[in-house]
Amino acid sequence: MSAERYTLAVLVGSTREGRFAPVITDWFTRHVAASHPHLSLDVIDLDTVRPYELRPGSEEFLAYAKRVEQADAFVVITPEYNHSFPAPLKHALDLLRAEWQAKPVGFVSYGGISGGLRAVEQLRLVFAELHATTIRETVSFALPAGPFDGEGRLHDPEPPARAADALLQQLTWWAVTLRDARRDRPYGG
Repeated sequence: MSAERYTLAVLVGSTREGRFAPVITDWFTRHVAASHPHLSLDVIDLDTVRPYELRPGSEEFLAYAKRVEQADAFVVITPEYNHSFPAPLKHALDLLRAEWQAKPVGFVSYGGISGGLRAVEQLRLVFAELHATTIRETVSFALPAGPFDGEGRLHDPEPPARAADALLQQLTWWAVTLRDARRDRPYGG
């Protein structure tokens, strides 16, 4: 796998009280730090960003926009709620446009028996409209409380680690390629 440096923003899409997102996020960011130390991580937790409270032009809005703009690639951590993804995640995506363009997006999902994959299917449509490129490889956790112990560690870490490595390998290719392309020829979508 390429060890070329780039900035990976991890967008945590759940804001519900009692959410499982921190367990998934902690696992993923620990994996990236241990196995892909060349990546610069920026965890954008929507529970902290509070997208519904952002007002265009405000300091908080500009800070959020800058973090998205500075990222070379994204991994969206999303649950599946009612066969879709959370409303705060949709709002956070819709607040910006140019900042998402010509950048790759991968997904780590979780949920019931589908492992959040129905949410990912819908997010692919949204990102296509934002002119972002979604990658095929994903990591998904069906009934996520089962694979994790009470300390947030996976009972069997190898299959999710392999899936995360495949996702990151594909994401790295797109991140570096699209970053170079944006530098050489600004995207005009």
